[in-house]
Amino acid sequence: MRYVALLRGINVGGITIKMADLAETVSRLGHSGVTTILASGNVLFSSDEPDAAAVKTGMERALSERFGYTAFVVLLSRDDLVAAVDGYPFDDRDGWHSYILFGSDPARLDELLVSAPQLDPADESVLPGDGLLYWQVRRAVGIKSPFSLLAAKPRYKSTTTNRNLRTLHKILGVPTTR
Repeated sequence: MRYVALLRGINVGGITIKMADLAETVSRLGHSGVTTILASGNVLFSSDEPDAAAVKTGMERALSERFGYTAFVVLLSRDDLVAAVDGYPFDDRDGWHSYILFGSDPARLDELLVSAPQLDPADESVLPGDGLLYWQVRRAVGIKSPFSLLAAKPRYKSTTTNRNLRTLHKILGVPTTR
């Protein structure tokens, strides 16, 4: 199975991990075709392990032990990432950022969606997807938007991470190898 691991909170806030070290750690777990994309914690790899939960748990444990922080990983198949990107519901607009917020706990995603304040569509919009939330925000509002501030709360740290649509296209542009 070809997987994509999206790590939360690395190379920000004092947690610095070199991508070569990250790739080595994932390879030592017995995974193959390991490739990192950008320096924001995106790892493509193949695994013969059929249990995705075991892959996720093993990766979080190994990263925590090696790099001395509490690792949080959102793990999905490459096919699921393709479906998520293909399903992006918002039009590409100048002056806007397009994101997908991924989650490993559907209840937390539901909570985020329900807890989101009434969003001003002139500034941002959020729509549900399958195990994710699609989000588009005006660049001028950015990380100070109501939804961004809500999603950044500590209660969501261990189960969610977001990626810009451009980053996701870069991940998907990496050739599939074993």
